[in-house]
Amino acid sequence: MSRTVLVAGVGMIPFTKPGASDDYHVMGANAARAALADAGVDYALVEQAYVGYVYGDSTAGQAAIYGVGLTGIPVVNVNNNCATGSTALFLARQAVASGAVECAIALGFEQMVPGALKGAYEDRPAPLARFVDVMRDIQGVDAAAPRAAQFFGGAARDYLKEYDIRPDTFGRISVKARQHAARNPFAVFRNTVTLDQVMASPAVFDPLTRLQCCPPTCGAAAAIVCSEAFAKKYGLDTRVAIRAQAMTTDRNSTFDEGDMRKVVGYDMTHAAAQTVYEAAGVGPEDIDVVELHDCFTANELITYEALGLTPEGTAEKFILDGDNTYGGRVVTNPSGGLLSKGHPLGATGLAQCAELVWQLRGQAQDRQVSGAKLALQHNLGLGGACVVTLYERQ
Repeated sequence: MSRTVLVAGVGMIPFTKPGASDDYHVMGANAARAALADAGVDYALVEQAYVGYVYGDSTAGQAAIYGVGLTGIPVVNVNNNCATGSTALFLARQAVASGAVECAIALGFEQMVPGALKGAYEDRPAPLARFVDVMRDIQGVDAAAPRAAQFFGGAARDYLKEYDIRPDTFGRISVKARQHAARNPFAVFRNTVTLDQVMASPAVFDPLTRLQCCPPTCGAAAAIVCSEAFAKKYGLDTRVAIRAQAMTTDRNSTFDEGDMRKVVGYDMTHAAAQTVYEAAGVGPEDIDVVELHDCFTANELITYEALGLTPEGTAEKFILDGDNTYGGRVVTNPSGGLLSKGHPLGATGLAQCAELVWQLRGQAQDRQVSGAKLALQHNLGLGGACVVTLYERQ
C-alpha cells in the first residue's frame, strides 16, 4: 500500500556564483537545518537521509548531514546528473509511502566551479557517450562550443525547423525568468534584462545566447517528508502533500528518431507527466504553478509542450500571450528558474520543491501565485532521468 506523503518542511540557502559560497558540507548542513526548523522537527526523529550531489567524492552526503547530527541513520548518496535533487526526493517519498519509515530528509547541494560542465574522468567511457554519438549523427559536434549548449541548442534548432518560430521567442523566456527572479531573495541574478540585451549577449550555440543559458551555481536545499500519522503525532504542518510522482529514463526514441528534442528528454518528460496526471486524476489545465527545468531557454519552451501546458506547436503563442507568467494561464518558474535563480545541480530539484511548497502555503511573498492549489515540478538530467512531482494544498 502507498500512504499519503506530506512535505512538512523545506529549506534552502541563497544561491551564489562559484567562489562566493561556503564549502559544500556547510551549505548542506545549513539547508538541512533550515528544513528541520521549518518543519519543527528534531533531527533525532528523522529515520533516513537521501543526499544528492554531482561534483563530489563518495560519502560527501555524510559529511554534510553530520553537521546536523550523528544519529546513526542510513545516509544514501545520490547522483543522477541534473535530476539529482528530485531523485533524492523521489527516494525519500518512496520510503515514507511504503511504510519503511515515518520521516525522512532529502538534501541536495553543489559546490561548482566556473565554466561549462565537464566530466570527472578521461580514462573510461563517458556516461553520455551514446548521446554524443547520436548528436554527432544528427547535427555534428562543435569542439569549441559547450556540450550541454549543443544538446539543447540542437533541440531549439529542431523546433525552429518544424514550427518556423522567431528565434527571439526563446529570448523572451530569459526576460520572464529575470522578472520573476527579481522578486526572489534566493536567486543569483536579480536584475532584469530586456529582450534586446538577451539577444545581443554573446552567442553560445545558435540560437542560444549567453543570457539563455543557466549559470554554474553553488547552493543547497532540503525537504522533510513524513506520513500523516507522524505529522499529527508531532503537530506538524499538513498543508502540502505529494499527490503523485513519477520518475522515467530513456527509451529507444531518445536514440532512434533523429530528433534532438528527444535526445534531451522530451519523451521522458511527456511519459512522466502523463503518469502523474493519470495517478492524480487531473490534467495540465488544472495546474496553477510550475517549476520546470529551464537549464536553457530551449528546454523551457519544449517542456511546455511535453508537460501538456500547451498543445504541440503552440509554445510561441503561449509565450507571446503571456500565458507562462502572472496573469496568464499558468505561472512557470516563479522562482526565476535555473536561468536566473541558478542551477547548483544536486540542489536544483529540492529548490524547486521548496518554491512550490511556499507557493501552496501562501508564503511566496512578492512571487505568490494567487490561490495556488496544485503545483507541478519537472526536473531533468541527461543520461538520463526525469522526475515529475505533483504537490497539492490539502
